[in-house]
Amino acid sequence: MTEVLDDRATRQLAARADSVLRRLDAPPIESGDLSARTPITGGELTTLRSTALPEVDAAIGRAAAAFHAWRGVPAPVRAGTVRRLGQLLTEHKSDLAELVTLEAGKIPAEAAGEVQEMIDICEFAVGLSRQLYGYTMPSERPGHRLMETWHPLGVVGVISAFNFPVAVWAWNTAIALVCGDTVVWKPSETTPLTAVACHTLLRRAAAEAGADPEIHQLILGASDIGARLVDDERVPLVSATGSVRMGRLVAPRVAERLGRCLLELGGNNGAIVTASADLDLAARAIVFAAAGTAGQRCTTLRRLIVHRDVAGPLVDRLERAYRQLRVGNPFDDGVLVGPLIDGKAHTAMRAALDKAVSDGGELVCGGERVDGFGDDAHYVRPALVRMPAQTAVVREETFAPILYVLTYDDFEHAIRVHNEVPQGLSSSIFTTDQREAERFLAADGSDCGIANVNIGTSGAEIGGAFGGEKQTGGGRESGSDSWKAYMRRATNTVNYSTELPLAQGIEFG
Repeated sequence: MTEVLDDRATRQLAARADSVLRRLDAPPIESGDLSARTPITGGELTTLRSTALPEVDAAIGRAAAAFHAWRGVPAPVRAGTVRRLGQLLTEHKSDLAELVTLEAGKIPAEAAGEVQEMIDICEFAVGLSRQLYGYTMPSERPGHRLMETWHPLGVVGVISAFNFPVAVWAWNTAIALVCGDTVVWKPSETTPLTAVACHTLLRRAAAEAGADPEIHQLILGASDIGARLVDDERVPLVSATGSVRMGRLVAPRVAERLGRCLLELGGNNGAIVTASADLDLAARAIVFAAAGTAGQRCTTLRRLIVHRDVAGPLVDRLERAYRQLRVGNPFDDGVLVGPLIDGKAHTAMRAALDKAVSDGGELVCGGERVDGFGDDAHYVRPALVRMPAQTAVVREETFAPILYVLTYDDFEHAIRVHNEVPQGLSSSIFTTDQREAERFLAADGSDCGIANVNIGTSGAEIGGAFGGEKQTGGGRESGSDSWKAYMRRATNTVNYSTELPLAQGIEFG
């Protein structure tokens, strides 16, 4: 068993964090009221000073002022800053991944994967800078041209969550910058050091590319800091990632001032396993989707809807795999599941499991706390629970590694069960029957923003737009045409004739 992680271990982790920031040439951290903690030991790495409310206003003002010049820079030239950022992220990939592990508790492989997402989206955005296309349409009036053009929107406020402390910021920021916007970032108060690191690299990239570093602002603190950003009319778009509860607070406030929201909220993701599925392939995909990042991904698999004929063999496979998962310090070799982010997450997990059992569920394995890491660190074994029905607790999202297993006989019933939860982010089906696969992807199949066949619910690529429906918020980030959320559209009519015909054949005078 891993040795108890005590205060000495926390000091060692704090030294590692400080060393990373020094290698990145980050400015000295001013001690203050904001605690940067590590879930590995539950201890404090350092403290930072929260941004004061007048400083938030000033940061938004600097971003708004920088926008006036930035929007006039040609998009391919703006891409130079993003290109340089991608290069710096590549140079410091291991440093940033180490910080992600320290602050979010991800195993190094997952942390490195998150940093790679940042590098990938920079490459995507650089190419996008030459593809901000508008349409030209036939005009009904002779001698006229009808077209639409896209223009920078303004200051984009980005509010990110702890579980992907850097990737989601990069999805928004890389695209916003090539679109001609400036950015004000309010990261989770749980992961401020990764934010300081990324802000440092972006400002360096801007300076080295000949751009104004003021195009990016970082504000630190709790919900009052985010609220100030949400309420400011100088911020036409707020992109917020977090819980449904958070989205219910943000959306009305932005709507009240007639601003725009891009929301990425809860995901109570489900997968259907049919009688024809390749169970070995399904089991491998399910284990990572359900247990990866200790169940703390918005795309984590939480509901498994299995055909009754294969439920027993599949659960047996999953139980064997779950019992082999090594839970522990993410920096230790062979560990696949790190800690929960904090004690609140552990309490929520225990409450959900108790409710599931009281509802008639059978705890197949997992759910217990793993000892040996100190009172302030919360390591748990991923839980596998067979449920008689989709009860209220199954319909809720518990941000922890709990996988509920339900059975079905009729495929149409399986789809109804899958869709009856209020969230709609990611989904998948495991089948070798093409009809079942196509039915799942059809308009009356999965109602989620992401629908996969024979892969898990997590691990989205940056080339596709990421986001979901229903209580997930309807936002789309990253690839495809999600850039349109960061720009404003203008419809243009050009009269190159000497006449002045009106549309719809109207005669006036």
